[in-house]
Amino acid sequence: METQRRTDIGPPDFRKFLPPIIKSNYGKWKYHEIVKPGVMVHVGESGDRLFTVRAASPRLLGTKRIRKFSELADKYCGGYLRFTSRHNVEFLLTDESKTDPLIEDLAALGHPVGGIGPAISNIVHTQGWVHCHSAATDASGVVKAVMDDLHEYFDGTKQIPGKLRIALACCLNMCGAVHCSDIAILGVHRRPPRVQKGLNKTCEIPNVIAACPTGAIRPASVDGVPTVEIDEGSCMYCANCFSVCPALPLADPLNDGISIWVGGKVSNARHEPMFSKLAVPFIENDPPRWPEVVRNVRNIVEVWADGARPHERMGEFIERIGWPKFFELTGIEFTKQHIDDYRYAGLSYKRSAQLRQ
Repeated sequence: METQRRTDIGPPDFRKFLPPIIKSNYGKWKYHEIVKPGVMVHVGESGDRLFTVRAASPRLLGTKRIRKFSELADKYCGGYLRFTSRHNVEFLLTDESKTDPLIEDLAALGHPVGGIGPAISNIVHTQGWVHCHSAATDASGVVKAVMDDLHEYFDGTKQIPGKLRIALACCLNMCGAVHCSDIAILGVHRRPPRVQKGLNKTCEIPNVIAACPTGAIRPASVDGVPTVEIDEGSCMYCANCFSVCPALPLADPLNDGISIWVGGKVSNARHEPMFSKLAVPFIENDPPRWPEVVRNVRNIVEVWADGARPHERMGEFIERIGWPKFFELTGIEFTKQHIDDYRYAGLSYKRSAQLRQ
C-alpha cells in the first residue's frame, strides 16, 4: 500500500495536549475566581470546576526538576501542567481536595505558590550572562535577588492594590518584554563597540555596516588597511554589529550596568496600553545579590502599593499623580538622562489602536 505523503510538518495541534475538562468546556467557561493566593477556579456552563495552582519557577530548569514537576502532575493532575508566559508553572486539577497536598509538595521542592490576581507575578527574564552574547548584566541572578526580597508580594503575605508585572532584559534588545511591564530592569551598555585590529580578516565589512540600524558604522581605513569607524552619537549599543562580527566586542565590565523603567502594561483595562519610561538611569553591576537594584525596586513597589487605588497599575498611578510627584515620593533624582531626545523616539506617534476625540 502506498504511504500517504505528509506535507504538514509544523507544530502539532495544541488541542491534542489539552486536559479533558478543558476540551469539553472550551469556550464555555462561565466565570473564574481566586480561591486563595496562587489558587483559582474556573467554572463552566456545565458546572465543571477546574482548579489552577500556580507556582514560581526559575525559568532555567534542569531535567531533574522538570521530572519532579511531571511527577507532581501525574500524581495530582492526570499528567497535565502548563507554563505561563511569565515562567510560572500551573497545575490543573479537577479535585479541590488535592490542592493543599500539591501546595505542600511544591513547598518541599522550594517552589512558592502565588502570583494570581493582585500580586507580583514571576519575573519574566532573558538569558543574561548564562548565554547571551550581548548581555550588559545577568538575568537569573538579578531576578533571584529581587524575588527573594519581594516574595511576600507573590505569595499573598502582603497585599497590593492590583497586578504588578516585573521583567528583566539583559540588554536593550529587550527579549524580556520590558517595554510593557510595570517595573522593568534593563541591562545597559554605556560605551560603543571597540573596533579590533584585523577586522577585515574576520568579518565582511559591508555586512557589518548593513547590520547597524542607525547608520553609526562607516567604512574607514587605518594605515591602508580597510576597517570601520563608529559614530558614538548615533550608536544605540544594540550589539547587532557584534552579532555578525566578533571583532566588535561591546561588553565592558566597568561601563555596563542596569537601568530601571516603570509604567508599562499590555492591558486595555481603564487605560490604553503603555510603554515603560525611565526611572533609574544607571546602577553598577554588583553580583551576586545586586543590593542597589533590589533596594530601588522595593522602593518603587512600596510607593505604588501605598498610593495606588484598587486595581490601578503602576503607569496609571504615575499618570494620575504626575511624574514630578513620583520622583518626589521615590526619592529618585531627575537627571538629563530622563529627557528623551533620541532622534527616533517617535514622541509624536499614537502608539495605540484606541482612538478618541
